[in-house]
Amino acid sequence: MSQPRASGHLDEPHVEGLASRLNWLRAGVLGANDGIVSVAAIVVGVAGATDATAPILAAGVAGLVGGAISMALGEYVSVSSQSDSQKSLIAKEKRELRAMPEEELAELAGLYEQRGLSPETALTVARELTAHDALAAHLAAELNIDERDLPSPWQAAFASAAAFTLGALLPFLAILLFPPGIRVIATFAVVLVALVLTGSVSAWIGGARIGRATLRVVVGGALALAVTFAIGSLLGTTGAV
Repeated sequence: MSQPRASGHLDEPHVEGLASRLNWLRAGVLGANDGIVSVAAIVVGVAGATDATAPILAAGVAGLVGGAISMALGEYVSVSSQSDSQKSLIAKEKRELRAMPEEELAELAGLYEQRGLSPETALTVARELTAHDALAAHLAAELNIDERDLPSPWQAAFASAAAFTLGALLPFLAILLFPPGIRVIATFAVVLVALVLTGSVSAWIGGARIGRATLRVVVGGALALAVTFAIGSLLGTTGAV
């Protein structure tokens, strides 16, 4: 009699590392969203104070470059700390497996008992997994870590900077390419459309309600632009700049 094929359900992802890749995608979308809002707020604020292109260009470049570097540094530090912590836990688990394998086997069996297996089945599972790859079995059961899927700080830094830059280019180019008379309104429109896209994608990745999540992003971005434009206009009107 032939064995049934384990094909899984078409609507249920069973791909190794899928959750990690979705997290990376979500981080990229959020990074682009940060670039859109922060640089748009800068250039719109300056445009509210002056119609001259040079100050807007200088402020936009400074905001884009400074923001991308800041995002990259923050992501590098954050992921480095996470990676160092995980490597330390992996090294500790390796030492324990060498020093007390029987105790580690009993611990693994106990973890599977806690998940609902009978003591006999839990011990059988623990023995078979230990025989196959003891370290991987303990990392997965105890720490939810995959040694082959540790985050790269450099990759995270580059991805964060790239996402921020791509997002920031939208308001930066809009404020420069449209005529002075409509540049602020046009930038508002471009930014709001972009925020609808990033908000929708972010909500879809996270499994949230798209309408509500998108509305929060759009309202927040519109408020940021309105406030910075009002401040810029006030400074321009009073002659402070």
